[in-house]
Amino acid sequence: MAPVTPKLEFAFRIKMLLGIRQKFGPLPQGSVRGFVSAAGGTVEGPRLNGRVVANSGGDWALYRDDHTVGFDARYMLEADDGTQIYMINRGYRHAPPATAARMEALEPVEPSEYYMRVAPSFETPVGKHDWLTRTIIVGSAERRTDHSVFDYYAVL
Repeated sequence: MAPVTPKLEFAFRIKMLLGIRQKFGPLPQGSVRGFVSAAGGTVEGPRLNGRVVANSGGDWALYRDDHTVGFDARYMLEADDGTQIYMINRGYRHAPPATAARMEALEPVEPSEYYMRVAPSFETPVGKHDWLTRTIIVGSAERRTDHSVFDYYAVL
């Protein structure tokens, strides 16, 4: 039997407005912990539309010495029909040292200059949006000065 090759189907885009930014460290293992709050945003796409609930969470990123940032974000979405959706978004961003320094200084950087990928999971009530709880979703992301853009794809 031939293996099944997964395909990707665009599901939705999140434009996440970024709020408070904090960092502390170095930690005993040498990395730095950061936090950025989810200040709001929009969700748009063929399979999900709504908003990011402002101040419902954020990202507790781990900044490693190898210029890799590990994401551990948790926040709430609200679909257009009022359904509350809890989102856990994990992933990585890495870049060459010079690019990472520009990003740290909040300078504009083209997405082609760095790697930023995420793999979210969701909790939803039973109903119209519970497909999110049984579908593998992957995403690519762009970091901007005051917001991030995430494009999410259902793995078919």
